[in-house]
Amino acid sequence: MSDAAPPFAMLDEAAIAAAELHHDPYDYSYVAQALPPSLKDEVLAHAPQIPDRGSYGLPDLQYGPRFGAVVRDLLSPRFRSLVERKFDMDLSKYPPAIVMMGNTTGHYNEGHAHPDSKHKIVTVLLGFSAEWPYERGRLRVLRSSDREDFAFEFAPEYGRMLMFRVCDHSWHGFLPQKGQRMSLQLCYVDSEWYVRKEYLRHSVSAFAKSVPMLRKAIEYAPR
Repeated sequence: MSDAAPPFAMLDEAAIAAAELHHDPYDYSYVAQALPPSLKDEVLAHAPQIPDRGSYGLPDLQYGPRFGAVVRDLLSPRFRSLVERKFDMDLSKYPPAIVMMGNTTGHYNEGHAHPDSKHKIVTVLLGFSAEWPYERGRLRVLRSSDREDFAFEFAPEYGRMLMFRVCDHSWHGFLPQKGQRMSLQLCYVDSEWYVRKEYLRHSVSAFAKSVPMLRKAIEYAPR
């Protein structure tokens, strides 16, 4: 990491760097507190307001300066360098894309197990829920496509971070639970084309969810 790179405004670099890399069932790392607890109220007050279920692309969201400072840290070369060191890989050719989830409905078709798109290289999740008191709804690092076959659970609470290397068996998912499930997903992906495609897809979805009849159809659509 270059000494010329500006320090983080928000992220706890030491905590992220020190987090252990696990290899079972695939490469992942968990950071219990990647953001300062003292700034929790300020950051959450500046976080986007997301009224519906599903994910929204960062360009479609409005947020305040404290949350914006977190986003700038995540999109910085300094953070990318931390992730590269963690997974011993070069991410310089892979652009980042950010989406956010705000709510879950508890319907059966949420949280289905999946290994992530083949276009994704590394996925980083950062929690922004004020609290998550439920047993269900925690993201599970899975050993298979069975959501009960898990190695680790990640509660989407403020400051908690989970990152993993995407591969053909990087299964993850969660059991349905209704709640305000605020979490940010940053992915390093294989092309700018895929970034544009993802943001366009989420923009179309966001528009559809703003139309009552279409929102109802999306709510019950199979995943």
